[in-house]
Parts: sequence; C-alpha cells; structure tokens
Amino acid sequence: MTKIAMLSTGEEVLLGDIVDTNASWLSAEFYQQGYALNKRSTVGDKLSSLVEEMLSLSFNHDVVIVNGGLGPTSDDITAEAAAVLLEQELVLFEQWLEVLEERYKASGKIMPESNVKQAMLPESSVLIDNPIGTACGFMLEINDARVYFTPGVPSEFKLMVSQQILPDVKEHFPVKDEPLCSRLYTFGLSESGISDVLNKFTLPDGFEFGYRSYLPFIEIKLFGPKSANDERLQLMKLIYQHLQQNVVSIDKPMLEHVVNLVEQSKTTIAVAEQSTGGWLTSWLHSNESLEPYFQQSWFLSHTLDNSLKEKDTLASAFALAGATREKCSVEIAVVTGQCENNQFSVAISTSKGEWGRVMEFSRQYSRENQRMLISTLVVDMMRRYLEGKAVFAEYSSLKSIRDMHIPVTSLVD
Repeated sequence: MTKIAMLSTGEEVLLGDIVDTNASWLSAEFYQQGYALNKRSTVGDKLSSLVEEMLSLSFNHDVVIVNGGLGPTSDDITAEAAAVLLEQELVLFEQWLEVLEERYKASGKIMPESNVKQAMLPESSVLIDNPIGTACGFMLEINDARVYFTPGVPSEFKLMVSQQILPDVKEHFPVKDEPLCSRLYTFGLSESGISDVLNKFTLPDGFEFGYRSYLPFIEIKLFGPKSANDERLQLMKLIYQHLQQNVVSIDKPMLEHVVNLVEQSKTTIAVAEQSTGGWLTSWLHSNESLEPYFQQSWFLSHTLDNSLKEKDTLASAFALAGATREKCSVEIAVVTGQCENNQFSVAISTSKGEWGRVMEFSRQYSRENQRMLISTLVVDMMRRYLEGKAVFAEYSSLKSIRDMHIPVTSLVD
C-alpha cells in the first residue's frame, strides 16, 4: 500500500489561529481516489523543524504533500528548508518569474520585488503550475519519496492537487483495489450503544468500521474494497436493520436527504420557532435546493406572554402548528415550542394529521446545543412523516415526557 503523509506548515496553523481545512479536504479527496493518508503533521515557521520533519516523512513514506510557506514574506521558508535538506542552492526559475510578470502586467500593476522570491526554488525542482496564484508548486525526489510542495491558499491548493498532483500520484503509484466508504448517519444514539451492537458483527477480510461523533449525529463508516460491492450491500442492510429507528440518512447528511424527500413530494413547508431562535430556519436555508418549498418562517420570543403561552406547552405547540399551516397554506408546518426547566415541546401539522411531543434533555446542554437538538428532532419527525414511517422514535439523548397524535378526522370541523 502506498504510504502517504501531509505536512502542514505555519505558526498560524500550529497555534490554531486558522483551522487547517486543507488537511481534512486532502484526506477525504485522497481516500475517495483510493489512497489513505498514513500521517498528518504540523510544524511552525522554524527552519530546523521543517527540515527535520521533511526528512523524517521522506524516509517513511512514498508520497509527502507539504502545504504552506511558499509566499513572498520572510516567514515563508518552505523552499529554503527543502534546499537545505537536499544541500542544494535556491536558483531563479525564469519560467515562473515570466509567468508572474505577465500576470501583473495583465492586471495593470507593477510586480513587487518581493514576489521574485516565489520563483527561487531548489535547483532540482519540477514545477507544478498554479493557475490562479503567485506561488508555484514544485516536486522533489527526497529519499525515494515524491515530495510535493503546495501553497496554503485553499482554492489554489485544491486546484493544484486535483489537476496535477493526484494524476501524478496515480501514474507512479497505481491503485490495485480502490477502497470505498459507506456511511450511515444516526441521531439519538450513544457511541457505547452503537458499539455494543456493531461489536457483534464479524466483518469479512478487508472491511472495518469507523466512527465520527459530532453533536447531534454519530456517523458510522464502513470501509472496504470497492470491488466487493455485494458484500458491502449485505453488510449495510444488516447494520441498518439493527439501528434503523435512529438512522436518519445513508451516504449523505440528514438535511440533504430531507431536501430530496421534499423535492420528490413537492411538499411546501412553513416554520414557527420559539425555543430555537432562528436556528432551525438557518439550518434549513443552508440548502438552497429547499428554497422553492420553504414558504415562510415565524419567530416568537421565548418569553412571549400571549395566548400561545399556555400552561400546557404541548397544546400551545399544536395551536401554533395548526395556525402556521393554515395561514401559510402549506402541506407541513414545523414548530419548536417553549423550552423551560430542561423540557421543550415540538409539533408538526400536516394534511394527514398532527404530531406533538414534550421532551426532556438527558443532560445539560449549552443554549446553542439545545437549539441544535430541538431542530434536529423536529426535522427528524418531518423526515419520518415524509418516508411514511411512525413519526415518533426513541432517542437516548432525549427523554419522551408526552407524545400525542391528532388524526386528521379529529381536525375536521
């Protein structure tokens, strides 16, 4: 198996001033192409640290991607570190200097003298074009490893990797059996609960489980060879059978799946929020494909004192859901009601009836996480309704205090 590492450079990355999105993107992109990264590391803008880490990675890997430190300022020292490691001089690559001069000329600007530094590379470098930036990439053979040097700007980095570096890696290190990752997104389960179920599975050779936990979801990953498609499908069916009550989507995030259901059924939606303060509307609007079906949003103060603030919070949520659907003339109205003393109410009103719940958080959450969980719960109710499933499900992270279904026959005068 081809051993691949990524080295991210820069004090701003090391100290957490910026999030290293390039590293997470590269890991996912390479894996989708059949290459799993073996290691990711980060060093600051210190020459000795850069030289030491590049040397170590080149001894232990076939491919190394070095990201960052190719700019025109004094702290951009990646090219210098590579030259020190190889005991080479930094030389002026006239072809890249001409590219820079032409780009500045085309923009009507004079090229700063400092940009000349970006054309100074170790003498054995093979240039990697940067179509949209001033920092060219380059490749060096170091201890039998192919080491690719790339700029830190995400748009430049991704374009160069996709168009030039990945094709070169594929040419020199062909994939024998491309791996594939299938995903099940779950809501309302604990990691230990999932583990207790999946630990009973005996996976075929070449398959393994992976997990990613991030509130409010736990993502189950099934890794395995792309060629073993029949085995993969059977395993996915078995996993789904054991966890189906809490599987909210497969191979795509929950919201994307819900949007597909809405598009297929051409269901119009309106939202009224009291406990979630706009979180639900913002989340739904984050997918632009939902916009043609999203008719209206209402926001009510959490401390609102009017006819809707009744002692019976579930009745209040039902009243708001029914009024929202009627006033907005939509197929589904989604409501997040009051939240007090760690309990909250939600409801959905549809042409086939209404469903409402009073739920209690299983532990203390921040206000932002409460809004996230409440929004996810009510969208999951809508998902289950659109899929023709029982609208109510059980969640380990939430306790059901009271559930009520009002059939459509009871709503007709």
